[in-house]
Amino acid sequence: MPELPEVEAWVRELAPLVSASAVLQAGAAHIATLKTFEPPLRALEGRRFDGAHRRGKWLLFPTDDGELQLRIHLMSAGRVRWIPAGGKGPKTSAFRLRFENGGELVLTEAGSKKRAGVWLESPEATEAELAHLGPDALGLGAERLRELLAGDNRRLHSLLRDQRALAGIGRAHANEILWRAGLSPFALSTQLSPEEVERLAAAIDEDLERALELRLRGKGDKDVYLVHRRLGEPCPRGHDASGGGPIQQVDYEEHTVFYCPACQTGGRILKDRRLSRLLK
Repeated sequence: MPELPEVEAWVRELAPLVSASAVLQAGAAHIATLKTFEPPLRALEGRRFDGAHRRGKWLLFPTDDGELQLRIHLMSAGRVRWIPAGGKGPKTSAFRLRFENGGELVLTEAGSKKRAGVWLESPEATEAELAHLGPDALGLGAERLRELLAGDNRRLHSLLRDQRALAGIGRAHANEILWRAGLSPFALSTQLSPEEVERLAAAIDEDLERALELRLRGKGDKDVYLVHRRLGEPCPRGHDASGGGPIQQVDYEEHTVFYCPACQTGGRILKDRRLSRLLK
């Protein structure tokens, strides 16, 4: 699923493009992708967008008259692309906007499960719909993070990817951040020392800023992720050569936690949850 750095990179790329010209044609949209019907998509035609914005993992495109806002969530397989005038775009799309200058904003979604969503609503409706989101993860700071951790006694990996607690981090960057901070994914949020909270706050910014810089350069997952989906590979810090062991995983039905035992758990291998259930 696209997380904060990837979505922010799209926002920075798309902001000047979608505001350069008025919308000529709005739609068509896949019936499973369009989540609202009033106002109709055609209400966008003839209007200009006031750039592109982000709230957590959500893409927001407000119209410059302040009346409407297009809200997009990409879920796990959705992607947005700008097709310049005369450019070759995909034959099929989940959602498409054509602009008067010939450019197109296209949403595609791989696979048969159409889970990405597009909403057209008032800015006030967007604010109400996203009111449940926690503060943005980038630039949060140690003091605000300390308050958040103290009020929510949970394992760190679960807390970091909970959008109600902290907006923008998903499964992949939770793995990256906890590895960078040297903290176990199973550590409890209320039991961190002040120094560990400082390390975690620094790791959040360091990881997200690094990933954003790479995404802005067009780099993919292979370059962005150092431990996520790196099962069996040596730790990037070189612990494998000194007996610390390679990257390990804890497998759940809906997600997988990746970690380095030498960096994060004092060499202890965490119990695989799926395997544990099978052995009961």
